[in-house]
Amino acid sequence: MDAHSRGRADDIDPADQWVLNPQTGNYELRLDRSAGQSSSSAGTPTGRRSTAANSKTRSGGRTADVPGQRRRRTADGPGVPGGAGAGTPAGSAGRRKRKPQKARKKALTWTGGVTAFVVVGTGVAAYAYYEHLNGNISTVDVAGAGSGGFKKDQAINILVIGTDKRTGDGNEGYGDKNSPGHADTTILFHVSKDRTNATALSIPRDLMTDIPDCETNTPEGKKVIPGQRNVRFNTSLGQNERDPGCTMRTVKEITGLTVDHFMMADFNAVKTLTTAIGGVEVCVAKDVDDKRSKLKLSKGTHIIEGEDALAFVRTRHAFGNESDLDRIQTQQQFLSSMIRKMKSSDTLTSPSKMLDLAEAATKALTVDTGIGSINKLRDLGTELAKVNPKNITFTTLPVIDNPAEQVKATVVVNEEKAQPLFSMMQNDISLTEVKKKEKEAKTAQAALLKGPRANAGDVRVDVYNGSGKTGAAQRTLDWLQNQQGVYKSTNKSNAPQVIEKTTLEFAPNQADQARKLADLMGLPAAALKQGTKDAEGLQAMVLTLGGDFKGAGIPITGPAKAPDGVQKVEADKRVCAK
Repeated sequence: MDAHSRGRADDIDPADQWVLNPQTGNYELRLDRSAGQSSSSAGTPTGRRSTAANSKTRSGGRTADVPGQRRRRTADGPGVPGGAGAGTPAGSAGRRKRKPQKARKKALTWTGGVTAFVVVGTGVAAYAYYEHLNGNISTVDVAGAGSGGFKKDQAINILVIGTDKRTGDGNEGYGDKNSPGHADTTILFHVSKDRTNATALSIPRDLMTDIPDCETNTPEGKKVIPGQRNVRFNTSLGQNERDPGCTMRTVKEITGLTVDHFMMADFNAVKTLTTAIGGVEVCVAKDVDDKRSKLKLSKGTHIIEGEDALAFVRTRHAFGNESDLDRIQTQQQFLSSMIRKMKSSDTLTSPSKMLDLAEAATKALTVDTGIGSINKLRDLGTELAKVNPKNITFTTLPVIDNPAEQVKATVVVNEEKAQPLFSMMQNDISLTEVKKKEKEAKTAQAALLKGPRANAGDVRVDVYNGSGKTGAAQRTLDWLQNQQGVYKSTNKSNAPQVIEKTTLEFAPNQADQARKLADLMGLPAAALKQGTKDAEGLQAMVLTLGGDFKGAGIPITGPAKAPDGVQKVEADKRVCAK
């Protein structure tokens, strides 16, 4: 069985599955497994075929026109190499063909859905919509840990998990022996509502955090796994029978972002997917000979796949300070290169690569039941494909060394830098479009907030909690009085009802106070509600916290600028590992 027929019956070469549709003049993918089907029957619409450009590609070690050059026998006699006359019914030769450029656009539409998104770091995903691949996909019921399904008109949050469980051929020497696996590499992939950008947030495995209670499926049935306090993040998976739903819940506790779905893969994912696309380009700034990961590369650029690719994303001792945080940056650089390769014309116009990729990805992939079919993955992939690689930014959760340890082995969240980053993701602000958002924010504020500001000590405001979050008003009051000098503020407890958006009501003669409070809290212009009558005496403004309230001191609008020192890797940039 050759490299193109893994898992497919009858040893059918992918090139033999492309036939000419005489009705359209385009080549189409035939998904049935009968190599003897005639071209004319292949042209019958089934809703499962896609057109592709007649471009050059590598197929089975030979150069071939797409579709392949293998000769077929038709009902009319010996076939000819796939082309205008192969199996064409009488009278169809004069039909007008569509222009090749249109066919190419259709090919890219199809393949864009297939290769929409790949996130690796021993965790990889790829998408295809061939029904015969459904059986390759493993699923887990995460018992309500997700959102219930992504929506096309909302932001999407996908948790990509790479486990160190020793599964697959040749992986006996990796990971922890006899371990059920950990959340070894975890990336929260946030795609904006308008699909113009995405942020991929890596979460260090050695992060000390709290793991909440989680319902999970065990051999004895469903049960609740008790949570733990102050433990390593990577134990949110595998340990104590925890499933990926536990990791999803833990990520929500850390970031405040609800995870829609998860995708999980083991070591084999990197090996099989990089091989399927013909390797990934990496650059190293020095000679590397890491005995532990078995990565050996000379200084410069290399194309790596299989075991070499796995060694590259696993190495901790080849680059930087030999820490897990440095390994994360190496993985992000690798991921960026892999995304570029998958979106390149070399991959998108190669049916053999696409079919190998689909086969490898679905076999390596475990997902939640909400996206546990080819059709659902196709829909998700179509959404993710809309993001241009230049607007995909990888970053790492800001952390500091664990102050409770003398020997530094774990880390804790750097709240000062992490909370603004979480706010940016919650408010759909991309790390690649910060300048644009900042300009828009200044324009809006200039229109409604132009004018003098009062001193913080002169701001008088009553705070109501309409957010539905317990203690929000008191935490805001403490922050205003203790950190901002707004001493004339009062906690008025709960608002009459829960509201979606935070509001600040003020009188015309309190406009200077409103501007000052808006500056302090990062209130959007839409939150300011000016009345018609002036305030009298000691009358205070009314601040009602809404569902968009993320925490005291966290701007409602989300910061227009990423915190200083937040590490970033942009997917369209080529970077050498150091």
